[in-house]
Amino acid sequence: MNPRRDFLQKLAASAIAVPFLPLYGASLHSVPHNRSRQDRVLRVAIMGLGGYGTRVAEAMLACKRARLTGVISGTPSKIRDWQQKYGIPEENCYNYDTYDRIKDNPEIDAVYIITPNALHHDAALRVAAAGKHVICEKPLALNAWEGQEMVDACRKANVKLLVGYRMHFEANTLEIIKMRNEGEFGKILFFQGLSGFRIGNPDQWRLDKKLAGGGALMDIGIYSVNGARYMVGEDPVWVTAQETKTDPAKFGEGVDETIQFQLGFPGGAVASCLSTYNMNNLDRFFLNGEKGFAELQPATGYGPIKGRTHRGGLALPHVTHQTVQMDEMAGIILDDKQPVVAVDGEEAVKDLKIIDAIYQVCKTGGKLELEL
Repeated sequence: MNPRRDFLQKLAASAIAVPFLPLYGASLHSVPHNRSRQDRVLRVAIMGLGGYGTRVAEAMLACKRARLTGVISGTPSKIRDWQQKYGIPEENCYNYDTYDRIKDNPEIDAVYIITPNALHHDAALRVAAAGKHVICEKPLALNAWEGQEMVDACRKANVKLLVGYRMHFEANTLEIIKMRNEGEFGKILFFQGLSGFRIGNPDQWRLDKKLAGGGALMDIGIYSVNGARYMVGEDPVWVTAQETKTDPAKFGEGVDETIQFQLGFPGGAVASCLSTYNMNNLDRFFLNGEKGFAELQPATGYGPIKGRTHRGGLALPHVTHQTVQMDEMAGIILDDKQPVVAVDGEEAVKDLKIIDAIYQVCKTGGKLELEL
């Protein structure tokens, strides 16, 4: 039995009508109307109870403004385990056929989609149609076209679409962005992003083109794509790229092993980045300007993130990234808080446009102009 592939087949089939659950009465998770906006708690259902879903759930135990109140999974045993571990009531548990019923569940405000990439698009459309906010792991979708459909669907349903860009809330990263905005580095000239590791199990979904939409670039290289933008502080206007594949048996057609790509920015800065599934010890960002520099190494791992600049080391305290992310996203959804670096669907579509262009230019060669 493979729940992910079963799910994919079901998504490809025509939609089926399902009865709605009745409205629930007040519970321990209900928020009184007289509580202040800052006291409101975002009630979240996690879709996809795998390794990263578990990491998010554990991190949410320390959240002040976000609470795990529901689960969606194709594996009944996982649902039972999560019910026992996190105290989730039966009426807040759904499978992939029944989760449209969250429409009538006041105990769920948002659904965090943590499934293989190919499943993000249809799941987001269904969650939005149910009137719930969408939080989706990156990459948002398989390509920019799918991502834009997700943005449009959420806008039409008047719900927010946020993406799991946890580094946008990380303290050392934000300190470098603050220094750049204050002119500490002067004119930005160069960015380097190295993102990679040696991937293990050859049968995992990340090496399945239908589920992953690609290879290393979609999974780990996206950190350098996105990081180049928030470190330089601009969106790129051109891209060049080169692909290398040393193990075609493991990395089949459409599954990239290693890609080097270069980005050009309107202010004159250039970026040189590496994305790979075949080399370890690659998690480094370097930003260089006329007056100074900044480095993060590790730059995007689960932490602690370590950094230094021309002024010395950065030693801001480490807080579990997913805890900070979920509390900050609660503020964005409940209070319309504006983050320093955007984490919305439009931000993610820009990354997908760059990724689409990288894949295209790997095949065609040359330089491709970007319009984000």
